[in-house]
Amino acid sequence: MTLATVLAPAGAALLSLAFLAAVFVPLERALPARPAQRVLRAGLAIDALFFAGQYLVWNAVAVHVIDLTRPLLASRLATSLPVPVLVVLAVLLGDLVVYWFHRASHAWEPLWRFHAVHHTATELDWVAAHREHPVDGVLTQVCMNAPAILLGVPPAVLGGIVAFRAVWAVLIHANVRVPLGPLGWLFGSPALHHFHHVKGRAVTHNFANLGPWLDWLFGTHHAPEVGVSGETYPLGVEEPWPRGYLAQLVHPFVLLARSLSAPSRSGAGSPAPSTRARSSSSTRAP
Repeated sequence: MTLATVLAPAGAALLSLAFLAAVFVPLERALPARPAQRVLRAGLAIDALFFAGQYLVWNAVAVHVIDLTRPLLASRLATSLPVPVLVVLAVLLGDLVVYWFHRASHAWEPLWRFHAVHHTATELDWVAAHREHPVDGVLTQVCMNAPAILLGVPPAVLGGIVAFRAVWAVLIHANVRVPLGPLGWLFGSPALHHFHHVKGRAVTHNFANLGPWLDWLFGTHHAPEVGVSGETYPLGVEEPWPRGYLAQLVHPFVLLARSLSAPSRSGAGSPAPSTRARSSSSTRAP
């Protein structure tokens, strides 16, 4: 292993940070969804650690896991199709798989424990987009890219799809209010995904990864009304959650261990957080 190999992730992280900051810092100042939100907000340092962890460690883990799945998924059945057709199919099918994985992550407690980390952010911006437990992130990447591998999308083209999805994921978490017009039928707006993060209400709406068509199709679409003062609803999770970076990485495992031991002591397990929340609100909407 050379020094260049060791430093490559750090260089990629710095380049990504510079690019994203150059794009989203001015955008958030010009078109804020929450004008009163401070740039140096609470939780920014923790989200910066999630950003660093994702680029320095967890992205490489995700790539390695995806490479391990290639022998199982690789297929030449669709390679005769034009590359643009393969790209469209890969994006649509990837969205379909991730949509249902995302719904499962809210409905099934073992998955929710890891996905909940993403929902602990009480203020959203382009840095908060990176608040994600590596278990949740790796599983999401596998679901998202499995259809492309099955279809035989060339690796270079797949890399472009992944890069586009990554930038769009940052956009929909950014503190921006961007009207998309007719493009809103193809690509989900930040307002839709922000509402998915509503505290205690965002578990049954707006699960789609890229476009809102899946939410329309399966009845989970909700377009919130936003007043002239911007978004005002609270964000985050209702259950207590540690704030530190390492604590948030460990906490899901602690909760899982407790839930596995609870049935043996009490004879019944506790319902997933989304089930409890659904039962407490009929108007509910990472």
